[in-house]
Amino acid sequence: MGGSRTDNDDLLEKFKNLDFMKMDRRTFIKAVGALGASLFLQTYKNDIAKALEFSETKVVWLHGVMDSGCTISMLDGGSPDIVEFLQEYNLKLLYHEVLMMQQGIFVDGKLANTSDLNSEIVLDDILEKEKGYVLVSEGAISNGPEGSGKYLMLGGRTYKEIYAKAAKNALAIVAIGNCATNGGVNSAKSDIVELMDPRGVAFTMEDASKGILDLLGIEKPVINLTGCPTHPDWVFLTIGAVVLGKIKIPDDLPYVLDHWKRPKVFFPPDHVIHDNCSRRGYYDRGEFELTVGGPKCLWKLGCKGPYTHADCATRHWNGHLNFCPQAGSPCIGCVQPGFPDSTRPFFVEIEKTGIVGTNINTVAGVAIGGALLAAGAHAVRRTAMKRPEDEEGFAEETTHEETTHEETTHEETTHEETTHEETGEKTIEEAGGEK
Repeated sequence: MGGSRTDNDDLLEKFKNLDFMKMDRRTFIKAVGALGASLFLQTYKNDIAKALEFSETKVVWLHGVMDSGCTISMLDGGSPDIVEFLQEYNLKLLYHEVLMMQQGIFVDGKLANTSDLNSEIVLDDILEKEKGYVLVSEGAISNGPEGSGKYLMLGGRTYKEIYAKAAKNALAIVAIGNCATNGGVNSAKSDIVELMDPRGVAFTMEDASKGILDLLGIEKPVINLTGCPTHPDWVFLTIGAVVLGKIKIPDDLPYVLDHWKRPKVFFPPDHVIHDNCSRRGYYDRGEFELTVGGPKCLWKLGCKGPYTHADCATRHWNGHLNFCPQAGSPCIGCVQPGFPDSTRPFFVEIEKTGIVGTNINTVAGVAIGGALLAAGAHAVRRTAMKRPEDEEGFAEETTHEETTHEETTHEETTHEETTHEETGEKTIEEAGGEK
């Protein structure tokens, strides 16, 4: 059997002869993006061991308001698994509630007064003695009621207080999952959200002024890995890059992170899941599923892939075998900073919900429905759905010069938009007559 080369073979061939120790940041990030955690370790395992032979990085992993879904995602990572990850990168995991041995004030009915058995004591020891560790933050931080933080208590103390101590001594904070990065489902609109006041590390939903670090007056480098849950690769490779010094903190962060503090290699500003979706061909032909279970495009079932920035469609989940649309579920945009409010209702066609802020059903819908200009319709959808904050160079504050220019050109722009709208309506009428 002669066999044939696979994409993995080509990637390995491309990167295996590079001098890992001399690899610059740009090349390292390309390797990370192309190979994934499994192939990355396979290719550079010996080099990593050599680079970290005399160094050890300590990790403190805290859990706030969450369901431990990101930890479970890490545990489901098969190659490497979390144990191999810790060993290969020479990481010393000082604290992780889910993975720790039996802990408590009482263990087997007996009072536990040592750090070997009492998690409160071991955490206090860490926060008092350790500095310069990587703080992995999973889950939101409760600030309510009325700023007291008492809606999440650990051993008689607020998690908010514990988190403040941990953050002050950290080298950097890696927030994993939307609960930690942006508040996630905890910060979604509800009758109790203002009372509980859950906060993300650097953002709450899409508001940078409401991150817990800003509230506590703590300045620390933050790397956000959004997702509900986040992908094991994103966590393993990001921490690995920091540990190996391939991403220097804080100097390199402005170059490798987007404006949501996410690594651009995993959350590319100019790329969406839809671009590489295995169902994309059906979209371009205007073939959509109206019920769950078929092979066609899931746009009509509410797929958010066309404006969700992540590499899910190329990296894949579950041992790199598939991802949500490939497995039959519409993308729900769980990596988006405003998730879930910005992407729900999940299983309703976007154009009918007003999420994007414009209704293009009468433009793209008719074109696709008539099987005309499929590629053009795709371009129309992408253009209409592109929001300002999706741009890599997006700045939240508008300068005086920009404001003046906008006012000056408003009348001309309005006239131009009207002309285009009239042209679009005429095209649709013509298309309808040619069906």
